[in-house]
This record gives sequence, C-alpha cells and structure tokens, in this order.
Amino acid sequence: MLFKTDKQVSILINNAGVVSGRLLLDTPDDLIQRTFDVNILAHFWTTKAFLPKMIENNHGHIVTIASMAGHIGVHKLVDYCSSKFAAVGFDEALRIELEKLGVKGVKTTVICPYFIQSTGMFNDVMSRFFPTLKSFQVADEIIEGIQREKLFVHIPGYLRAFCLKWVLPWQVISIFIRNVVSNPAPTSPEILTAGSSTTDISKPKTDSEPAVIKPKFNVESKLSHRTVATEKKL
Repeated sequence: MLFKTDKQVSILINNAGVVSGRLLLDTPDDLIQRTFDVNILAHFWTTKAFLPKMIENNHGHIVTIASMAGHIGVHKLVDYCSSKFAAVGFDEALRIELEKLGVKGVKTTVICPYFIQSTGMFNDVMSRFFPTLKSFQVADEIIEGIQREKLFVHIPGYLRAFCLKWVLPWQVISIFIRNVVSNPAPTSPEILTAGSSTTDISKPKTDSEPAVIKPKFNVESKLSHRTVATEKKL
C-alpha cells in the first residue's frame, strides 16, 4: 500500500530479531533458518524495497540494529551471533557500496547494544562485568545516533573496545568472553522474539480457547519519554 501513495520513506530501521538460545547441536534446523530469515535476510528485502527511491532523492537513512554479539561470539548463541556478525557486515558493505556509487545523501548507521532488559529475549541473562541495559537507555542512544548521523553506535560506548579484541592472545579473549555471561539462554527460547515485551500472550487452557494478549505499557508515554530525553541530550 505504501508504494501506491506519494509518501516516501526517508528512514528505514531494521529492528526485528529472534533468538533460539541453545547449543548448536541442540538447535533444530528450522530455528536456525528462522534466525537468519529474521535477523539478517529481512534486511536485504526491506533495503532493496526502499533504497532505490532514497538514491533517486539523494536522501535517506538506513539503520541496522545489530548487537555486541555482532563483534564477539557467545556460547548458546552460535546462530544468533552469526546473524549479528552478518548484520554488522551488511551495514559496512552497504555503506562502502553507496560511497563507491557517489551517493552522499543516503546514510547508514549500525547499532550494537549489549544485552537489553525487558525485550523478552535476554531478560534472565546474568552479566558478571557489565550491567544489562534498560530499553529507554538504548532507545535514546539510537535516536541520538540517527540524528547525528553516526556510523556506529555501541551501547554502552566503552564496549567498542571489543572491536579491538584481536590485539590480545586468543586464550585471554576466550577466558574473558566465557566468563562474562554464564548462560545467555532465554527462559522459553523457542518462542521469544525482539519486542515481545509489548504483549503478554497467555497459553490457552484448551486447544479451542484463543490466547489472550494483554498490553503491558502505554506506547505513547514511552515514545514521549524517549523524545524528551533525546532532546535534552542534544
């Protein structure tokens, strides 16, 4: 329907994500496929849909929501980390391609946050050295990054040091990463997706009884908070 109107999309945020949270050999093939379909392949399809008009107008911004898991590997997240590494590479290669084509008005930004609370994906993660992030904090950082046209946004900022991990011996890197998070798996890995904190889907008591979806927060109040917080920073 959008393509049948005169409205143009100037900012594309590829944000959807899912996690399985299992050892590789315990992860069914269909969940691995789902992880890549949602976490990275969808980026190709949405970008191919909207990028041509952005290039034509020489105006636009493509935002890739990746993860710090796109820079470091974590056990029980082999498929997830692989998809996020791909998302980081997607952003970098696309940016270089646009520069090679001489397109200066279309920007790209890659967002790499640490584990986020209350998304339904990593609520139970126990992080030893770094605090998990609040969703408001991440949202504010993303908005600021888009407004300032940053190339990279690592949340929190000091974790960008992970991008230089190869200056250390592998044994040091491995011991550190293995001890940062003891168990990253979600409570119900087969059903959790990014953004699932917006609803509470209760299991039906019988096969014929539909699930009940209960909103957990007021969307308008959250958006208002994020806008005000970002304006204060700027």
